[in-house]
Formats: sequence, structure tokens, C-alpha cells
Amino acid sequence: MIKDFISGIQVNETPEEIEAVQPFLKILVEDYNYPKNLIRSKPQYRVKVSPSDTKKEYPIDIAVFSDIKMRDEDLHIIVECKRKNKKDGINQLKDYLRLSNAFIGVWFNGEEKLYLRKYEGNKGQINFEEIPNIPVYGQRLEDIGKFKRRDLKETHNLKSVFKSIRFHLAANNVGTKRDEALAQQLINIIFCKIFDEKFTPPDEIVSFRAGINEEPKVIRKRIDKLFKDVKLKYKDVLDESDDISLIDDSSLVYVIGELQLYCLIDAERDVVADAFETFIGGALKGGQGQFFTPRNVIKMMIDILDIKEDETVLDPACGTGGFLIETLRNVWENIDKKRKKLKWDVSAIQEEKIKYAYNNISGIDADYFLAKVTKAYMAILGDGKGNIFCEDSLENPKNWSSKTKQNINLGKFDVVLSNPPFGSKIPVKGKEKLSQFEFGYKWKLDKKNYKWSKEKIREKEAPQIIFIERCLEFLKEGGKLGIVLPDGIFGNDKLGYIREYLLEKTNIIAVIDVPFETFMPNTPTKTSILILRKKKSEDKDKVYPIFMAVAETCGHDRRAKFVDDDDIAKIAPKFKEWQLNNKIKL
Repeated sequence: MIKDFISGIQVNETPEEIEAVQPFLKILVEDYNYPKNLIRSKPQYRVKVSPSDTKKEYPIDIAVFSDIKMRDEDLHIIVECKRKNKKDGINQLKDYLRLSNAFIGVWFNGEEKLYLRKYEGNKGQINFEEIPNIPVYGQRLEDIGKFKRRDLKETHNLKSVFKSIRFHLAANNVGTKRDEALAQQLINIIFCKIFDEKFTPPDEIVSFRAGINEEPKVIRKRIDKLFKDVKLKYKDVLDESDDISLIDDSSLVYVIGELQLYCLIDAERDVVADAFETFIGGALKGGQGQFFTPRNVIKMMIDILDIKEDETVLDPACGTGGFLIETLRNVWENIDKKRKKLKWDVSAIQEEKIKYAYNNISGIDADYFLAKVTKAYMAILGDGKGNIFCEDSLENPKNWSSKTKQNINLGKFDVVLSNPPFGSKIPVKGKEKLSQFEFGYKWKLDKKNYKWSKEKIREKEAPQIIFIERCLEFLKEGGKLGIVLPDGIFGNDKLGYIREYLLEKTNIIAVIDVPFETFMPNTPTKTSILILRKKKSEDKDKVYPIFMAVAETCGHDRRAKFVDDDDIAKIAPKFKEWQLNNKIKL
């Protein structure tokens, strides 16, 4: 049994309730601002076939009223959440609308959404048309999409939104149905949205919108113009050939309708990573060890490392830039607080933020598309575009492009953050590459004195092992590393030489065990977080304490369904207490 979000009544934990009814109830309240006392879910409101026939009536999954008395004439919106195919679901929704006074309907099965408006035709017949979205509480139907910049809402439901977009495009888009192509198209649309949020004044109506009476071609023209502006401003990031032509006009209206209410810049999660994960699925993700780091893990690591505004930061396997974006947000908050206390004006503070992004944040990724996404996202958010490079971090630096070599050097960075690619299926190969690294060689344990000795070079090695050494090479003496690693590195007897190396070269600050669900459903690999400092010469023989923690929950289950229990979020505050008690400085 689960508790109904509106009534508090215990209801059966069916897939329909878990995946559709309860999520949409939260969306109505949290995103559309409908008061709970205008929504009825349990017990269900029933639509009568006729006023005189009380035996024939149909239960509605969610009924939204215009008055708290909840009379038949007050019925405003009907939401149908049955787990059935789209055609049957929409036909049932139309039947309910015909039988009731409601003139707005929503069909949602946990994957796809569709919005309908009921209206009367010339001869009194009832007609229906699809609309981009439903009105927020207090908004007229004809004002859908006419949001001022300051009215855009922060949301916790972006994953659900992207999932609906994914299923809609897969079923309906005419241009392409390939995940990789759709991901690129959607990310271009997201950049339009973020650009619009960034450069629209608070009291002006946004350009990224789809109104109820607008022709799809008109909406397409407005979005195409917006994308041209994005490319013009960020021409060193986006190619002239980039477009959104593979999404047809009708599907484009659907995407905009789903996103237009929300403020993506202020979203809790990295929206680009969400979109990429949702669209790519198994097509690319995992094939190259690309498992994106959950936001709570990123935030915990950054909070522990306590990155200062004068510190340089690198992610050598940056993916869609999760660590870099969260670092920006974290440092920007501190810049805001400090400068406001000094009574700096807003423009001076903003200039300081951009300077930090441009000078202090760097990223590398071997995947061209991911590097491009991060570069564009960083450019739109904070002008950090100049320091994102498409390179193989494990390649000999002398083989990097001249531009990369000018900006990325070993021994340069104060902080390195990384969730490197895992797996024996994507090994690092080649004598030239492996010979750069101590971990590129085989090691043998002398059981008499329990010391490891280096032997001949390996033919191949798993990337996560080589990444440990390269991350340390990127650090200055005294620099800090936060890295996600498979548990085998911490306990496998054959990998003892790695632990010996780390104890010799670094001060281990923290080891944090996270549950195996953390990266599911993408991979069942059990991982832990390692936080350490690269030793200075004076640190050689110091004895010091190590912070250790075990998180038993991570905020979602093995199927990535939200769970209201997250030990990972509790660890950074515990670390701060430990740090204070032990007088540890980072």
C-alpha cells in the first residue's frame, strides 16, 4: 500500500498508481500550483452517463475543480492515467469529457502525455483539439505559453518530462526516430531554452513558448530564430551546420509545450545529462563506460572538497559536465555571498563569476559529442567554453592538439574530480600509452617483506586503473582528488600495488561506500568514493585520521525510481563535523 498524495488515503501499490497517478498529482501541485483542495483522487470522482441514471458512472483517476465545493458544474480538468495504449486511452478521455462539464483533458500513462481541449463546433457538435499544455492555476487557456521570465518554475520532475518527450518522439516524430540523432536535436532545443532564460529580462515574455492558438509553423520560425541567435553568440562552440530540422513541426510544438513552464537554469539536476541519459539509453551509454554520475554523489564530493574560488578544477572524463556545472554553482554561491557582504553591484559580481568559469574550470572527454555538449552548456551558463577539450586524457600529452597543450598540463590543477569509464571491455592498449604509467606494468608481490615490484609492461589495462594515476599527475602537490571507483580496487588482493602507491603518494582523506543501486539501472557495479590529497614533501611521514562512511540508501531503487531516503545527502555534513573535530584542512 502507498499513501495517496492528495487525500492521504492508503491505496494499492499498482504500476498505474506508482508510475502515473501519484507522479501527476505531484506535478499538478508542485509545477502547476493547483491547491490540493481543488483536486480529487481518492475516493475517485465519478462521471455519470446521465443525471437520471445513477447506476452507470465512470471513475476518474484525477479530477481538478474550479471551486472547493467540487460540484459537477465545477469540474475543470480530467486526467486519465490508465496503463493502456494511446488510442484507447485518448478515446476513453474523450468519452469522459463528453459526459462532463470539464473542457480540458490529460492522458498520461507514466510515459507519454497528451493534452486535449473540448470545444463546441458550428452545429453544436463536440470537437477536440490537441493543445501544447494545460494552464497553470489561475491562468486562462488562451494564455498558455505566455510566461514572463520571472514566472518560470524550478522543478523536481524533469526526468518525467524528458521521458514523456522521448516516448512521444519515438512514436510520432517524422524526421528521425534514432536515439542518437534525437538526443542531439533535443539538446539543441535545450540550448535554445537555456539561452532564452539567460537573456530574457524578468518582466518580458519568453521566446521559447508554444501558445494554444499558434500555428506550428509560426512556433518553428520563432525557435529557428532563437537557435540562430544561440549559434551566433556561441559560434566557437556550435557548428553552422547544427540545426533542429530532424524534429517535425508538430513534435517540436510538443517538446516546447512540455518544457516551456520550467526554468532549466535553476534545475536541481544537470538537465543536459538527464536528456542525454533519457534519449541515448543503451545505444551509446555503457558501450564506452559512459555512466553518468548521480547529482547527489556529485554534490557530496564537491561539498567535501570545499572548492575555493582561487582553485583550478579539472574533470578529465567530463561527459556532459556534471562535476563542472555543480562546481560552478557551488563556487558562484560563495562569490555571491562574499561580494554581497562587500556591497558589490550585480554586474561586478556577474563579471567575477564569468572570470572564475573562464579561468578556473576545465574538462576533457574523448567523445566528440559529449565534449561539444559540455562546451556549449558551459558557454551558455558561465562562459567556461574555452577550457573544454575533446582529447583522450590517457594519451601522451605530447600527442594532444596544440590548443589543448596550451591549456592543460600535468601538475597544474588544484582539484581533480572524476567518474572515469569502467570496464574490461574498453581496455587501454598500446605500449606507448601504457608505458607512461606505473599502472601500465604488471606488479608482483614479494610475500617475505610484503612489497610490490614492477615487472614487464601489460598488453592492456582497465581504464579506471590508469585514470587513477593520470588524475594524480594532473594535480599540483597538495592538490585534491575526488574519484568514483569500483570496489575491487579497494579490496582485490591482486591490486594491492595500487593501494601501496596511493599510500605512498597521497594522504587519503575519505573513503565513502555507496550502495550498489547508486548507478543502477545503468550498471550494477558496486562503487566507492575516494577523496585524497597529493602529498607534499613535508607530508611524507605524517600520521593522520581517515574519514569513512557507508551509505545504505541513495534516493532511488535499482530501477531508478525515486525513494524518499538518501544517505548520500547526509555524508558531507557528517564529514564537516569530523573535519572540525580532527582539525583537518582541505
